[in-house]
Amino acid sequence: MAGNAAAALGEGFRGQVIVPGDLAYDEARAVWNGAIDRHPAVIARCTGTADVLRAVAVAREHGLLVAVRGGGHNIAGLAVCDGGMVIDLSQLTGVRVDRERRIARAQPGVTWAGFDHETQAFGLATPGGLMSSTGIAGFTLGGGFGWLSRALGLACDNLLEADVVTADGRLLTADDAEHPDLLWGLRGAGGNFGIVTSFSYRLHKVGPQVLCGAVFVPAERLTETLLAVRDHMLEAPDQLMLACTLLPAPSAPFLPEAVRGKPVARVGMCWAGDPNRGLAVVAPLRALPGAVADTVSMRPYVQWQQMLDPGWGPGVPNYWKAEYLAVLDEAAASTIAEHFAAISSPHSDIKLAFLGGAIARTGPADTAYTHRAAPYLLNINSRWEHGDSAPHIVWTREFWSAMRPFSAGGVYVNFLGQEGQERVVEAYGRPMFERLTALKDRYDPENFFRVNQNIPPPT
Repeated sequence: MAGNAAAALGEGFRGQVIVPGDLAYDEARAVWNGAIDRHPAVIARCTGTADVLRAVAVAREHGLLVAVRGGGHNIAGLAVCDGGMVIDLSQLTGVRVDRERRIARAQPGVTWAGFDHETQAFGLATPGGLMSSTGIAGFTLGGGFGWLSRALGLACDNLLEADVVTADGRLLTADDAEHPDLLWGLRGAGGNFGIVTSFSYRLHKVGPQVLCGAVFVPAERLTETLLAVRDHMLEAPDQLMLACTLLPAPSAPFLPEAVRGKPVARVGMCWAGDPNRGLAVVAPLRALPGAVADTVSMRPYVQWQQMLDPGWGPGVPNYWKAEYLAVLDEAAASTIAEHFAAISSPHSDIKLAFLGGAIARTGPADTAYTHRAAPYLLNINSRWEHGDSAPHIVWTREFWSAMRPFSAGGVYVNFLGQEGQERVVEAYGRPMFERLTALKDRYDPENFFRVNQNIPPPT
């Protein structure tokens, strides 16, 4: 069956067809998370929308399970499947910027590094990921928050239009005039409704230089640091986005030698506004008690977007758990500090993002992305290079379980691993999930697109 599908793809398919045994196979099936090891029967590496249409038609005809690959950065490894077809969009990397209308049109294989490279040539940006290697496609379809989100909203809030190949082989344009229900679902519900072959984004005046950087505080002062940051962010203007990363201090020249390798809190911040005002706003953060380093300065936005990239390259095993938090009180901060002290790998870290601002001002039912009122997002990132995965998974799960009493009742779908259907429901909440199943019934009633954080049709 799969062999016949590969042969059928050769008719009218311009891209590369890769099957087991080909020299390119192992590289083509590999994804960012090295813990994922799946073996598709055929990989259809597309050159354009026509190839996507052909791949969908062949997969349907031959009854193949389908995974869709954009950037391949998903923690759950949903860009690849066993025994089916991977529709690979990674070669579709075009970006076109209309600087007069402040709109960018981008293909699904683009990463945020590629997107920002094009838009920052004109001092324009849209909210992208915290790491530049993340693909725009899955990131946007799952909501997408980053360094500009408190000021400018989520990536999905800035999605104006999308071209979508549906399970029945149609190419639809979803915008506010045509198929607005589909556009609503694409703004947060992942790849459940089709394959997006083109994204159009609203752009904003940002950069090229922004006020950004980090303050480093030793872990011994972690609880008081988290509470001080919490208090500051309660009154902070929307232009300030902040995320704390708890990790072993890197061997960097701006850090004292005595601190390197020791556990620290990296209080990262980005100001999307007038730098002079920003300096005044972040001054209390730069004066955090016990701070050992301060890298806050004006630097290129594209450089800041890449600051978290080192140490997070592809091919290393990862296991994550995430949760929106409703409160960050002394008990919650102490629980974070306690588990950070017991971290199981020097390659792991803990990220705590401070949300609100423009994210919370969009109505809870205006897009498929939910939990907009949650003030904090905790992401526990286990990462190890060699040996048994068990201690890292146990540490992650125990930490997550200890934080559940502080939960806002949900999980960010882009940080969701392979955790079962109930966790997918938690990602949206039951009322939103039921609304999404009705939309799924309209656009994919047979659940053709199911290698995702799946929203099945009601039947």
